[in-house]
Amino acid sequence: MFTGIVEATGEITRIETIPGDAIELSVRVPASFVAEGRIGDSVAINGCCLTVVRMDGPQWLFQAGHETLDKTNLGDLEVGDAVNLERALPANGRLGGHFVQGHVDGVGRVAAIEPHADWSDYRFAADRSLLEYLVPKGSVAVDGVSLTVVDVTAEDFSVALIPHTLQVTTLGRRRVGDRVNIETDILGKYVRRFLERVPLAGLTAPPGENPN
Repeated sequence: MFTGIVEATGEITRIETIPGDAIELSVRVPASFVAEGRIGDSVAINGCCLTVVRMDGPQWLFQAGHETLDKTNLGDLEVGDAVNLERALPANGRLGGHFVQGHVDGVGRVAAIEPHADWSDYRFAADRSLLEYLVPKGSVAVDGVSLTVVDVTAEDFSVALIPHTLQVTTLGRRRVGDRVNIETDILGKYVRRFLERVPLAGLTAPPGENPN
């Protein structure tokens, strides 16, 4: 489990295709990660939960299978790219964002960026199957960053990003057309599943795919 509060950014140093339509990613992590890091640790990379399979100082190796590559933007990465990093939330940790599982629901695209003096409006286009779980003032994780939804339309949603978020995450490097990982709020998924299975007062969720 994660919080969507990115701890640092890392750098992709190697990408290699491995059997099973999978890839290995070597990521240079910050020094603050190295002392406490262990093989088997879970780390969210651009919001996608991956397992540390090998460590060589600050060089950490991860593997991503075909399902992960189909559902996320990890297959778009190139050597030299920066990625958002967050280690799993410890039991005594502070929940500064919202509950993020690291199970990316799908990929959206940056549809528009509108800078302002003290913030920037970002609009992300996404499939309806993702948008139906978003509500204004609700939470969403974009590339692993916990954000508050401003508004939702039939085609996209918007968020307002402060300069700090743009500086300490990769969102400040995103451009219109870039693909981003989207994970909707787990609470919305469970509410929908409940309404599909146990109608209340004749009210049910609209027909559609069941949540993952």
